[in-house]
Amino acid sequence: MMKKVFSGSVFSVQGGGPSVGGPLLGFGLKTENRKLKTSFAFTLLELLVVIAIIAILAGLILSTAGFIQKKGAMARAEAEIAALSAALESYKADNGDYPTNANSGVASNSLYGALSPTSGKVYFEFNKGMTSSLGVVDPFGTNYGYKYPGDSNRSGTNFFDLWSTAGAPANSNAWIKNW
Repeated sequence: MMKKVFSGSVFSVQGGGPSVGGPLLGFGLKTENRKLKTSFAFTLLELLVVIAIIAILAGLILSTAGFIQKKGAMARAEAEIAALSAALESYKADNGDYPTNANSGVASNSLYGALSPTSGKVYFEFNKGMTSSLGVVDPFGTNYGYKYPGDSNRSGTNFFDLWSTAGAPANSNAWIKNW
């Protein structure tokens, strides 16, 4: 018996005449049903849907990571303002008054010079990332604000104002302040 494959079906050639039994395909050829191998593959549409879902999930994760970084920077700025305030109170206890910023163009430069002098008592150890040529820098990359005497409407007559803009616009409620 000789077998020939023709467009997915297998044909048998039998004898010389028409075969008996089974469907006749013509002149002695009858079909044999066999399972064809099917290959499993993803369609282009399925791949695009999976890629879109992955992109959406990645976007959600990245936006959450940015929020967490900003929240961490705000917590760090609050802690640094509290530590700087304690250092300023210690400075006042030793010197009778808070450091002034009248002679400096950048208020945080006078703050740095008073709390971490080159000689004498050091009131605050500034970390490497907290200072720049512009003065004392907050976690957002901008200078801390320092003013003495502070605004008498909110701070009283003998107190200082210390703040971080937290990357927010001027006079925003998002500022981190000691008052």
